[in-house]
Amino acid sequence: MNDAVIIKTASDYDAVIIWMHGLGADGHDFEDVIPSLSLPENLKIKFIFPNAPIVPVTINNGYKMRAWYDITSMDIARDPDIKGIHSSAERIASWVEREIGEEILPSRILLAGFSQGGVIALELGLRFPKRLGGIIALSTYSPTLSLLHSEKSEANQKTPIFWGHGLVDEVVPFALGKGTSDALIEQGYSVDFHEYASLPHSVSLSEIQEIGAFITKVLS
Repeated sequence: MNDAVIIKTASDYDAVIIWMHGLGADGHDFEDVIPSLSLPENLKIKFIFPNAPIVPVTINNGYKMRAWYDITSMDIARDPDIKGIHSSAERIASWVEREIGEEILPSRILLAGFSQGGVIALELGLRFPKRLGGIIALSTYSPTLSLLHSEKSEANQKTPIFWGHGLVDEVVPFALGKGTSDALIEQGYSVDFHEYASLPHSVSLSEIQEIGAFITKVLS
């Protein structure tokens, strides 16, 4: 299957984590973090790392690469590609529905994403009509935050959100991520925000371990 990398910690899994990569990466980008999550052996999880479609990206002179949506400016919050974001969110929603069809409870499904992937995790997770287990948003933001008041799902109003962001992120500015997180908290969402002092646009081992603790808490 070339549309996702799939790794199961047990064949009889009862929980699913769908983890979206960032711009220009692919489904292999985060598969190596699984051991570092230090998850308890009794958690039986299917990890799905979907591949974004290969599309031209304006900011890279139209060069085609894996991207969840187009970026037209260095100011990533300006003129967002709403159509592309919606299309990718629908793409991931089909993965969620497929797992629900395999009798996985929605509350045992988590959405995770880094950078562009985090945008899609938030886009879908805050709007999905069934209560999900959690959202993991890493070095990201929400270009569609202004639309949330009319699009949000009450089912996921209290879904726990882990947010990790580096203070020296040169791609998605820390202030943009923190601003999104603060706005969600003001709207009543349960965001657990973690900042990392010397972290650029990346993830760190301590962040991965804290993500593991979040996953363990949500699924135990």
